[in-house]
Amino acid sequence: MDLAFVESPVQLLNVLEWAHAPAPAAAPAQPGPDAARGALVRGGDLTVVVLSPTDPMSRGQLRRMAELARDEGIAVRWQEARGGVHAVVRTVRALGPLLRRAERIVIGDPFSRYVQLLLTLVGTRRLTVVDDGTATMEFVAQLARGERLVRWHRRGRRGPRELLLAPVSAAARRRLDPCGGREVELFTAMPVEEEAPEGVTVAPNRFRWTRSRFGPPLLTRGADLVGTSLVETGVVGPGPYLEAVAMLARTHGAHRYFAHRREGADKLHRLAAATGLEIVRPDLPLELIARRGPVARTVLSFPSTVVHTLPLALAGTGVTVAVCDIAPEWLRDTASPRARGFLAGVTGTARHVHRLSAPA
Repeated sequence: MDLAFVESPVQLLNVLEWAHAPAPAAAPAQPGPDAARGALVRGGDLTVVVLSPTDPMSRGQLRRMAELARDEGIAVRWQEARGGVHAVVRTVRALGPLLRRAERIVIGDPFSRYVQLLLTLVGTRRLTVVDDGTATMEFVAQLARGERLVRWHRRGRRGPRELLLAPVSAAARRRLDPCGGREVELFTAMPVEEEAPEGVTVAPNRFRWTRSRFGPPLLTRGADLVGTSLVETGVVGPGPYLEAVAMLARTHGAHRYFAHRREGADKLHRLAAATGLEIVRPDLPLELIARRGPVARTVLSFPSTVVHTLPLALAGTGVTVAVCDIAPEWLRDTASPRARGFLAGVTGTARHVHRLSAPA
């Protein structure tokens, strides 16, 4: 049995893409009841466990993604995993039988302390990591350098909670290291092939499932703008961000703003009032929303996951994806020292996108 742990809608989308992607040569696909129509070409018995987050936007998108997964014949288990130590204990106890039976573990966020804890409880030597956005790029780099796993926007200080969980993180880090007979696969749309450590199998995510199930979309005039959580993570100041969005909207004739699921209502209200943009709260990951359409002929974004994934999901539709650089003066004092270089790398490595200079 393959067992996947997801905590975000994008992770669940990429587990779906992994389940429907051609199997690597080293692991030939097994025929199954859906083989005739190309579904679940990797075969096997896949169960997805949703470690449900608390914010309403993420929960709503995950509910919709869970419906799509069930329609594809995948078993989905919704686990209310948050709410303190007691919720963690209940979750571990409830998942015990699945953890013992799992032949392969699929995860979307190797930085997640929750997932790291679960990794220490399984005995399988087969592990797959699917994308949870641009964080995959930092994960691969840290894995190759043998470093502890720290999200790129964190400043790196280790508080009491980090020190308490350090043994769990270290044990999970060893599970992600392809040595001692462990089989580690990375299923990704990110450009990480050259950085991947020896022994890690890199399988490309081409969004085959998304393109086969949705679209092609109806194209509209003007531009759509994709929101980010750079303000919420303390990387970019709210003032410069609002000014940059307004400038992009005026310059490119943008009409809609697709909000990131972490963006708050107050911020979006100010943004709508200042720019006149229609704020859209997607009920699915943007790759599916854009592929389903309608979508503008130009999609504008700041450095984020979508500058890598949208060109793949929208291949052949005539949509242009353009990425706007982050100016150094937009960064907050709370931004980590790695933030500027990481964001530049996200933009610089994006394929099939149009580069825009940061608005003055």
